[in-house]
Amino acid sequence: VQLVESGGGLVQAGGSLRLSCAASGFTFGSYQMTWVRQAPGKGLEWVSDISSGGGFRSYADSVKGRFTISRDNAKNTLYLQMNKLKPEDTAVYFCAKDCHGSSCGVWGQGTLVTVSS
Repeated sequence: VQLVESGGGLVQAGGSLRLSCAASGFTFGSYQMTWVRQAPGKGLEWVSDISSGGGFRSYADSVKGRFTISRDNAKNTLYLQMNKLKPEDTAVYFCAKDCHGSSCGVWGQGTLVTVSS
């Protein structure tokens, strides 16, 4: 089982980024998937979930209305579109499966997002 994130980088406040997570080693389309983040010096924060078929999505209040989770089961890929980024969104973003909140069984290596003010 492998999850590989990409798409992080440095962006100015108000800008946008799209994160991707390529999954392999399991039947991607059968699993709910999750994005979790960790800001510098802070604990893990659950960001968003999407159901296996993509029909149900949930978001943390801190990102609701700005972030959109999606998936392409044909490509075994999870996405996180992040708009109107704020400096407080600066964090390492992880995709994960088998999660209960921010407690997950399988993690990617993470991708760093830095938002400058």
